[in-house]
Amino acid sequence: MSLVSRTSWEQKKKFEEVANKTTLDSIGQELNSEDKHNSDNLKRKKRRREHVASSGEKDSKVEQEKEMKRLESFLFGTIYSPLDFGKEASEYREEEGLAEPLFIVNKSTNNEIESYVEELNEEREPLSDDGEDREEMDGAQPAPPMKMLTGNQIVVHEEELNKEKKPAWIDEEESMTKVDIMKVPRLRKLRKEAGEGLISGTDYVSRLRAQHSRLNPGTEWAHIDRKSERVRDSDNESDDESGITVAPGYERIVSDDILRSNDELVVKDRVKLLPGLLEYSRLMDANGEEPSNGPINSIQFHRNGQLLLTAGLDRRLRFFQVDGKRNTKVQSIFIEDCPIHKASFLPDGSQVILSGRRKFFYSVDLVKASVDKIGPLTGREEKSLEVFEVSNDSSIIAFIGNEGYILLVSTRTKELIGTLKMNGSARSLAFADGGQRLLSSGGDGHVYHWDLRTRTCIHKAVDEGCLSGSSLCTSPDSSLFAAGSTSGIVNIYKEDEFLGGKRKPLKTIESLSTQIDCLKFNPDAQILALCSRMKKNSLRLVHVPSFNIFSNWPPPRSSLQYPRCLDFSPGGGFMAVGNASGKVLLYKLHHYQKA
Repeated sequence: MSLVSRTSWEQKKKFEEVANKTTLDSIGQELNSEDKHNSDNLKRKKRRREHVASSGEKDSKVEQEKEMKRLESFLFGTIYSPLDFGKEASEYREEEGLAEPLFIVNKSTNNEIESYVEELNEEREPLSDDGEDREEMDGAQPAPPMKMLTGNQIVVHEEELNKEKKPAWIDEEESMTKVDIMKVPRLRKLRKEAGEGLISGTDYVSRLRAQHSRLNPGTEWAHIDRKSERVRDSDNESDDESGITVAPGYERIVSDDILRSNDELVVKDRVKLLPGLLEYSRLMDANGEEPSNGPINSIQFHRNGQLLLTAGLDRRLRFFQVDGKRNTKVQSIFIEDCPIHKASFLPDGSQVILSGRRKFFYSVDLVKASVDKIGPLTGREEKSLEVFEVSNDSSIIAFIGNEGYILLVSTRTKELIGTLKMNGSARSLAFADGGQRLLSSGGDGHVYHWDLRTRTCIHKAVDEGCLSGSSLCTSPDSSLFAAGSTSGIVNIYKEDEFLGGKRKPLKTIESLSTQIDCLKFNPDAQILALCSRMKKNSLRLVHVPSFNIFSNWPPPRSSLQYPRCLDFSPGGGFMAVGNASGKVLLYKLHHYQKA
């Protein structure tokens, strides 16, 4: 190969190498630019996706917050636009375009919503002797005008409105909401005109409040006493001849003062109970929630008329809240070592005394919720204290002991303070004259009268036709007493005549032929109940003024089983009968309005 051709071939080769290198570089640059462009696009798309996702999350959070606020506003009202407390109520209403409020709560009064213009005009515009306004005479500003909203007849003074506390918040949606009271039947009572339909939310709320106040006036004892009214005329007060000092807050009831009238302190039924048919109805059993597992030996109403105790041989003392509908059980106490034969409230209602055929008895303190076992009594060997009575003044418990002894125990110390001795065996007891005297009867057929102040027998007489006494009962005013015998005869005596030497009873009841185990006068002594445990349905009710037995008692279509005890509620409205099957039957006596 020649030198020229070799040189040209090398140049050609170099040229091809340069060309290839240039091509590769350009391709690499193109690839690099494309990769960079693609990576930029990917970053932009990624940023866009992240932005979209974040904005979506923010939007969803905002939507959730809005939904929560909407639900809370729906339930509790608008709470995210609070009232500006620096503004007066009138300014706030003007700025917000709200109407005058339909009512305000005035805590200085007795929470009475409705008041009338005439009454307030008389109170706010006292006239002087010459008939002119005293405030204008003194040069003072006249009383602010009175505004009356016809919607609810609620009178509001502007100065009283300024004195009222500002509300914590005002529901703005009330004024914007429209309520159609014609659509819902139970809202039609809120109409003031026959054709009224749509009303504002504020008006709707005020009408509901007024309707509620009319239907639920509230209890008088729960109202805050109004401020004492100032005595305008001291001369009239000094001329009062009664000389009675009236406590602050009670000036308005001076005309009803019990010291200025001769009315009875206890309101009684003005209509006398008529003989013949007794109006009554059977209610749910008093111990329906938990009947006794044994015979009921003792039942008694608490002095409040709502609490009833039951006790029996199942050794349980139960308390029920008696309302005639549910008769809820309040408490049950188990006495392990004493089947209960007798249980009784102290007349003051603080304790329950219970006993059985044991030489001890129990005291249940209702205030401290404690049970105390007491006995045996010091110096006595009685094996049974199952029969006892509590004095009306809650000071003495009289137990029947052995061999005609009557044991007197103090309710405060639970110690023996004295004894009384009958000639025969003692069977029954009854207190009279507020606990100052004691009546007793027993196996010798005599009725004893004891003066507990001197611990002596002041009178002793034979119960007519009685061989052995089994029960005694005195009326609430101690004017009458009834004596039952083992032969089923009940004699009713007037106590003054009996103590005066008259032995003839007012009436002898011979409707039962078995031993009289229970006698009980109702609170106004118009009904005398007598029962025997020996025979079914052996319970009779006597109309005391006429001494006739009610012909529709016992109930003809229901069975009393074997009645063992009974009691009347303090108001006379309820009568409870305990029987041998462990039930306490409850009856409503319609003549009496209170339990």
